Amino acid sequence: MTPTKILLPEDELPTRWYNVLHDLPTPAPPVLHPGTGQPVGPDDLAPLFPMDLIMQEVSQEQYVDIPGEVLDVYRLWRPSPLYRAHRLEKALDTPARIYYKYEGVSPAGSHKPNTAVPQAYYNAKSGVRKLTTETGAGQWGTALAFACAQYGLDCEVWQVRASYDQKPYRRTMMEVFGATVHPSPSDLTESGRKILAENPDSTGSLGIAISEAVEMAVADPDVHYALGSVLNHVLLHQTIIGEEALMQLAMVGETPDVLVGCTGGGSNFGGLAFPFLREKWAGRMSPVVRAVEPAACPSLTQGTYAYDFGDTIGMTPLMKMHTLGHDFVPDPIHAGGLRYHGMSPLISHLYETGEIEAIAKPQSECFAAGVLFARSEGIVPAPEPTHALAAAIEEAQRCKESGESKVILTALCGHGHLDLAAYDAYLSGAMTDRAWDDADLQASVAAALEKLPAV
Repeated sequence: MTPTKILLPEDELPTRWYNVLHDLPTPAPPVLHPGTGQPVGPDDLAPLFPMDLIMQEVSQEQYVDIPGEVLDVYRLWRPSPLYRAHRLEKALDTPARIYYKYEGVSPAGSHKPNTAVPQAYYNAKSGVRKLTTETGAGQWGTALAFACAQYGLDCEVWQVRASYDQKPYRRTMMEVFGATVHPSPSDLTESGRKILAENPDSTGSLGIAISEAVEMAVADPDVHYALGSVLNHVLLHQTIIGEEALMQLAMVGETPDVLVGCTGGGSNFGGLAFPFLREKWAGRMSPVVRAVEPAACPSLTQGTYAYDFGDTIGMTPLMKMHTLGHDFVPDPIHAGGLRYHGMSPLISHLYETGEIEAIAKPQSECFAAGVLFARSEGIVPAPEPTHALAAAIEEAQRCKESGESKVILTALCGHGHLDLAAYDAYLSGAMTDRAWDDADLQASVAAALEKLPAV
């Protein structure tokens, strides 16, 4: 019988990140400067990022070595365990074999330190004294606060107002690690003041919080900005998840038939999926790779593939991505980490070229999956990975109907110990679902894209 926990020894911790840009069947579109319409260069990004990260953002090398100083911090929780979900399988009475890579064992309780640690390391190495950032549910802000503490950096976080109010203990956790936390939109920045003037009761969005954090970073040469998802170098750092999972599945002689992961900006999904796509493109396996997003913020399944700003105010370069429009403000659903108007350009490109699939799930179905998972496997998942669990359960139920014994792999990207108010809303019947009419979304996106500079 397959063991419940499949553990890699610490001395087998991967020492390289995998760069999917090297192996893409078709090249991804470039990031453009909004003023010139030309591809951005290193100098354009220098006010925000250290040169090491800028080079990783555009690198075509297949692998990037992980610095020893980063590996030293990774060893606090990595390699993370891969679990065989025996008890969930039994609860579903399915012949499918379900595996989940559990990232909730990190100090921040999610996959986010996989990129927060190297980002803090490279910034400290470059002489920066402080990092600014945004956060939704608070997982990314917590991770960056932890990472900054490892390298002696100050950390200032703008947290989306809806999550700031819903998750006060996530704010406290960031402060324990040493960060300063503000609700977004705030009156501390021109971006925030503009939004509040238009809507004093704004529940915020990741796009707004990004605008505030970027504004503060560009105003001070000793301050840089750090992003928790979307960009190429962020997804690069997260590939340690998939590299470990490949080794762990090989230990029990398995390859996945279906891989599912939740997608907000794309870092958790890309981190798990990219190494498996490499193996698929090399002909060594052939999994279906499926992204799962919230029906309330359906950038892949209902968004438009177009150049758009990564933030609300328009301070970032233009990225070709599936977008709901840079001024889209989603409902304050409980999966705060998935409330982003766009999708990683790399994930968007892979979806557009047919390399991956995408589906959307309403949050009530996702929380039902989270409760079933908690009662069978004993881990209360964060709201974000319940989307992937709902899709994994759906696939396992199809296997029950067909009699197929598929191997299903998913990423449990964080625990929900600080998200219990969301579970309370579900259990009490107070949770509501939101879906969008295609015509309404397309009109909204078109209006937002009309405001872009011509490129």
